[in-house]
Amino acid sequence: MTGERPISDYGLLGDTRTAALVASDGAMDWLCVPRFDGEPLFGRLVGGLGAGTFRVGPAGPATVVERGYRQHTATLQTTWAVGDGRLRLTEAMVAEVSGRLFPATLIVRRLSAEQAAVEAVVQFDPRLGVRHRRPRVQHRRQSLVCEWGALAVALDSTPALRIEPGRPTPVTVRPGRPVTLVLAVAYREPVIHVEPTAAWDLLVEDEARWRAWTAEIDERVPFREHVARSLLTMRLLTYSPSGAPVAAPTTSLPEEPGGERNWDYRYVWPRDASIGISAFLSVGKADEAQGFLAWLLHASRLQRPRLPALLTLHGRHVPAERELAGWPGYLDSRPVRLGNAATGQHQLDGYGWVIDAVWAFAQAGHRLYTETWRAVRGFADVVARCWPEPDAGIWEVREPAQHVHSKLMGWLALDRALAIADTHPLPDRQRRRWQRSRDAIAAEVRTRGFDLTTGSYVRTYGSPDLDAALLVLPLLGLDPAESPRVRGTIDAIRDRLSAGGPLLYRYPPGRDGLPGAEGAFLPCSFWLVQALARTGRRREAVELFQAMVDHASPLGLYTEEVDPATGAHLGNFPQTLTHAALVQAALAIRDAPVGDLSEGKLHG
Repeated sequence: MTGERPISDYGLLGDTRTAALVASDGAMDWLCVPRFDGEPLFGRLVGGLGAGTFRVGPAGPATVVERGYRQHTATLQTTWAVGDGRLRLTEAMVAEVSGRLFPATLIVRRLSAEQAAVEAVVQFDPRLGVRHRRPRVQHRRQSLVCEWGALAVALDSTPALRIEPGRPTPVTVRPGRPVTLVLAVAYREPVIHVEPTAAWDLLVEDEARWRAWTAEIDERVPFREHVARSLLTMRLLTYSPSGAPVAAPTTSLPEEPGGERNWDYRYVWPRDASIGISAFLSVGKADEAQGFLAWLLHASRLQRPRLPALLTLHGRHVPAERELAGWPGYLDSRPVRLGNAATGQHQLDGYGWVIDAVWAFAQAGHRLYTETWRAVRGFADVVARCWPEPDAGIWEVREPAQHVHSKLMGWLALDRALAIADTHPLPDRQRRRWQRSRDAIAAEVRTRGFDLTTGSYVRTYGSPDLDAALLVLPLLGLDPAESPRVRGTIDAIRDRLSAGGPLLYRYPPGRDGLPGAEGAFLPCSFWLVQALARTGRRREAVELFQAMVDHASPLGLYTEEVDPATGAHLGNFPQTLTHAALVQAALAIRDAPVGDLSEGKLHG
């Protein structure tokens, strides 16, 4: 059975093209190549022992005495107490390789000893793809080269080690004599061998770039260290060749251990990406925002004016969902899936998130290209025409319904498009059509989407159920933030969707048409922080944020959900949406309003 380690035990290594998950014993149990959505090279996380791993760590019993990222970098350090000595693993993926003859993916792992010599082990067992294919192996001088057709990986070490795939290699690490391993990945290109000392220098250079990048984050942001870690994590999960952020680097980590709520998140949801990009924009990281908008223009061009619910990293259709036979899954959570069936859904709310992100970009003083405005106009036309239809909603339910949150985001899409039109050309007929639809949405939502008995907006028309996504209300402007309707909705969600402490369910458990249960949804708690801050309840917002910090992994990372009873992390990991919601919550605390509460922007 896989899953002997908690999800929160894993650390993230990334290079903005792919990512690896590494456990506290030094086992790299997940890495897809050559991209986030490529084939697993090490897949033990959900594929079992036969799916491959790359462990570098103590050979015998050891205790983790320290583990964390070097401050403001993507370099992970793990230190074990082993007998009379200490063994430290320092590891990272090199992000900046452009303009130089280096592999696109380069993993550097260094063992060093203190106080006494320590016995360590290297277990390198790559197995490619869904069938765990073993490589064709060659030893070239001091390098191990593993090949599978168009893919090859080269493992080099200093001092030289004779490593055989699948067999543990013992090594004695002595103080002052570190052991450095370098894994280079080549896909449809020649294998490039990087001498381990040179690779270590590249890692150090990369650290300096990450520190400089992090130093630009506003010093006034509360919980700045948590914000910095979240932004850095989000940047690692943004595919640099296209500017597209993946929802998570993993597939099929379960929302319910042993259950079947296991999905492939290695794709781009324009909605989630817009939330994340707007978080970058709010801290002055305009390059990330501009890169995403350029990607979206390219990615959506074939389906415009329709906005796809999700896309691949290169803007193509997401593969059909399929189940992997023989993969045991994390904690026996089956099926393990590749692809995602949500790709064909109609999700009205996505248009609101995307157009709001474009509006925020323009508000920050950045120029919109003519093609960008043309795309926004097409999106707004779709909303004006299709808003009365039922949709799958933000939670991607299988049976379409009249989701109130979707209607609110449709209203936002038209409101923001009209605001952009104040400084961009728009025919009067089109403007009037948008205005009519925007006003019609507002009137319908206020009458059909509000429950007078509970004093709250509800999940769907005619239902008493609540929806934590409605916590965006004070950020929209449809109703004043200080209005009884907005405050009543916030309080009702906090009370009736509570999962204990700071945790919230996204809707009443068991009301989504799928078998099994799920945990508390972490972004919702950060949305509650944001809502409280925007309605003048800053003290409550700070207290709630602090409580949510305690639900991070030991390395400051977040999944999508947690088990309210145990605190165990659930779902794919780490989750871009959760980290983006954390950043926006902190910014809302920083900008807690004084005076008129009715103004504001969604991504502030």
